[in-house]
Amino acid sequence: MIVAWVGGLIFFAFVVAPVAFHSLTNSHDAGLVVGGTLRVLHWIGLIGGGVFCLATACLWLWAEVPARVSFAIQLALTLVMLIGTAYSQFRILPAMEVDRINAGGNVNAADVSNPSRLDFERLHILSERLEGLVLFCGLGVVYLLSRESQWPETGKIKKI
Repeated sequence: MIVAWVGGLIFFAFVVAPVAFHSLTNSHDAGLVVGGTLRVLHWIGLIGGGVFCLATACLWLWAEVPARVSFAIQLALTLVMLIGTAYSQFRILPAMEVDRINAGGNVNAADVSNPSRLDFERLHILSERLEGLVLFCGLGVVYLLSRESQWPETGKIKKI
């Protein structure tokens, strides 16, 4: 699940957003496509990340002590991802939508000194940085997952 989320983030950042902004006739329409896609990607991340955290927490409980370190790091990184994604989904994107409406529906058509446009642009930068943080945390989780099979103590279940 985490790999699908990270792959989705990479696909979004390097395919969906650039193609939308270079292919559609105006940036307003591209923004609507990108914003809608990002909302769906956030739900994929929130659900998949939640399931991943539950599964990893169970592994942490049952694993021997040396393996717990990797599981704890994976949990911490995934929690950062979930918090960042939730903040973007429930705070940043709705605020950007309000700014878009207050700017007349098309932020790019608003005057460059329009307070709604300025706030939209500020939030857009914050959103990009937050998505970058989520992506880098996700790459860290994927890296740790790829190393698990090389650690003999990983996957050993404690005898109760």
